[in-house]
Amino acid sequence: MATTSKKKSGGSGLSALVTPSSDLAAIVGSNPMPRSEITKKVWDYIKANGLQDQTNKRMINADDKLRKIFNGKNQVSMFEMTALVSKHLKA
Repeated sequence: MATTSKKKSGGSGLSALVTPSSDLAAIVGSNPMPRSEITKKVWDYIKANGLQDQTNKRMINADDKLRKIFNGKNQVSMFEMTALVSKHLKA
């Protein structure tokens, strides 16, 4: 019984390929990719730019690029961030 990888064909759920909005593409790139990969790239960006709040690690401080994703907010929780990023994805 052979198993096939759905990663290249798109799959469904978290492995389904989604296209980021132009604002989100400035952070993660414009190629379609799984939601899990987008989340990883957003976190890589946050860590590379020191945007995780130092006193409360669950909060993310926005720079100009992230503020567009965060509906203009200067700071969001990591849980709120996931919901806001989802609004910038097209199936």
